[in-house]
Amino acid sequence: MSEERTRDEAVENELKGVPEEMLDDTEATEELAADEERIAALEEELAEAKQQVLYARAETQNVRRRMEKDVADARAYAATGFARDILSVSDNLARALDAIPADMREDEKMKGLVAGIEATGREIETVFGQHGITRIAAMGMPLDPNQHQAMVEIPSDDAEPGTVIQEMQAGYMIKDRLLRPAMVGVARKP
Repeated sequence: MSEERTRDEAVENELKGVPEEMLDDTEATEELAADEERIAALEEELAEAKQQVLYARAETQNVRRRMEKDVADARAYAATGFARDILSVSDNLARALDAIPADMREDEKMKGLVAGIEATGREIETVFGQHGITRIAAMGMPLDPNQHQAMVEIPSDDAEPGTVIQEMQAGYMIKDRLLRPAMVGVARKP
């Protein structure tokens, strides 16, 4: 019994400093319920904030990946405009070589000029290769609208219809993208 009295006295001593309005059980219960509601609301806000942080991190990572891809593409394809312009120089060089008659190629005065033009053509092809610029195969291939541009249809008994039998202008790719389509003549039934 002395234990119970000691406990009761301890509770009474603690309650002596507590204002009387706080001793009312209904008010205390209401305040406790209000505190629990505030805690629940704060926990909900915290969960929502955590979710928003996760979404923001994911979005940031996606933006970073897109930027890395854009930078890689810019590096890989930066020379596209310049390469298109240089292709006409390469075409003119090839036309110049084709225009030289065989007898002039053997002429001692012209051998140096021909050798210089041929060396320049090889150098252009080497530079193209270093920058991922490759010539599109056309002759004897089936027409591929992704790489070839059909300019004329030519009646032919020797080739299957739709096969490239004439190349008017070489086509080129830069890495995996089309730089310029090959302009071709395509076989058709006579």
